[in-house]
Amino acid sequence: MSRRILAIWLVRLAIDRWRQNHQAREGQGADTTPLALIAETAHGPRIAAANAAWLEAGARPGMMLADARALCPMLATAPSDPAGDLAFLESVALWAQRWGPWSAMDPPDGLIVDITGAAHLFGGEARLLADARARLQARGLAARLAIAPTAGAAWALAHYGPDAAIFHPDDSLDELPVAALRLDPDILLLLRRLGLKQIGDLTGIGRDALARRFRTARAPAANPLVRLDQLLGRVPEPLLPVVAHHMPMVQRRLMEPIRHRALLDQVVGDLAADMARVLEGLGMGARRLELGMWKVDGEVLVRRLEMAAASRDAAHVAGLFSRKLDDLDAGFGIELVRLRSPWTEPLTLSQADLEKAAELHGTSLAACIDRLSVRLGADAVRRPVPHASHLPERAQRWQAPLAPEASSQGELAFHVRPLKLLDRAEPIAVLYASPDGLPRRFRWRGEVYEIARAEGPERIAPEWWRERGTTRLRDYYRIEDGEGRRYWIYRAGLAGDGRGGMPEWFLQGLCG
Repeated sequence: MSRRILAIWLVRLAIDRWRQNHQAREGQGADTTPLALIAETAHGPRIAAANAAWLEAGARPGMMLADARALCPMLATAPSDPAGDLAFLESVALWAQRWGPWSAMDPPDGLIVDITGAAHLFGGEARLLADARARLQARGLAARLAIAPTAGAAWALAHYGPDAAIFHPDDSLDELPVAALRLDPDILLLLRRLGLKQIGDLTGIGRDALARRFRTARAPAANPLVRLDQLLGRVPEPLLPVVAHHMPMVQRRLMEPIRHRALLDQVVGDLAADMARVLEGLGMGARRLELGMWKVDGEVLVRRLEMAAASRDAAHVAGLFSRKLDDLDAGFGIELVRLRSPWTEPLTLSQADLEKAAELHGTSLAACIDRLSVRLGADAVRRPVPHASHLPERAQRWQAPLAPEASSQGELAFHVRPLKLLDRAEPIAVLYASPDGLPRRFRWRGEVYEIARAEGPERIAPEWWRERGTTRLRDYYRIEDGEGRRYWIYRAGLAGDGRGGMPEWFLQGLCG
């Protein structure tokens, strides 16, 4: 089955969204007078988008506001909102998955939908296009549509081909302008100066000539040959699908409408506890919460809460919402209460959370350890404690979970240690400029790593009171390879120290 792609170009996305926000129909109300959306630039305000009334007056997007005022002194302006337009485009991309299994954004105003194997569900590709056009018009969005085997061909037809075009195997795109290849403006200017105005002009030139002319261009938008191959399906074009984000939500449908504040506080507390359990299962914490309350008469009351840090403390959330319900008018009663979290962040369990949960359920930490010890064995439940030793592998010991830490005769001043230490230091082969110089390259587990940066040495002498006379000192280095990965290595011994042969190198830890 050949691949089929639907391209959607929202021709007036910014203006259509402005109309929706102001509840205005096209050509009616506030849209009857010339209007321009303004973007601030380094050279002053510039027109980002304009409605039909202003376009009829001779203005075009990209004009400076001062020039536009000269054409129409009564021009109404409003600030543009690129971030809001992008968020709206993302929501439309999710909504457009009704026509295919996945969709992708084509900023600033386009969508790509994979409809392979789905057109027959609408009665064919022509009816699918008709359905898409009708639904987009119902949402107040002007759009141009096209279907082709590749994203590049569908984009080209949607922007420069006939409206609602369907590309067939015997069709040709040679008559489309070179701008249909989605190239940078400076590349398009260069092609026009060379007399290459249509895609067919490029196909008539040898590939070697194009490859030589644009051999230094790495980005696809700067290389006509890459864009041409993507258009014809000779090379794949990576697309990033839009995936719906699950929004944690809990709700209560009440058997009878409630009007009293005490009952509402109890419902909000129950919802906060339900939300805490949902977030705990996801390993997340809420940064923003929305509490919606549906009244019997159909009115919806909404209270929003944004917290300084991610949290799933039910009592804390319920207490904050309690302060936002003081001015609530329940009317004839509230029959549905819903709590959702549109903004969440990862939040792992802490020791305080475990102790709090243990107290809540009547299980102490000691009882939990006893159960784990019975199930896993007495030696399986231990905790690490610091030990007075300069050698990294001896700097900690294991002891019983609740046993008190042994008193020490003084704290050792430890240097910064890597996040992960290997269970046993592994030997590596190191190349360095001189016997005492910095390492330059090393081989570990069959691979060779180039060292881009090195810091050290940090010298650790052997513990003479427990070591034999042949134990050698260590020089530790913090190193980083060309890909940014960091390691902790050391050299055991010095050349001519009389305690063995040549120094040996070992890798003992991985740095964050």
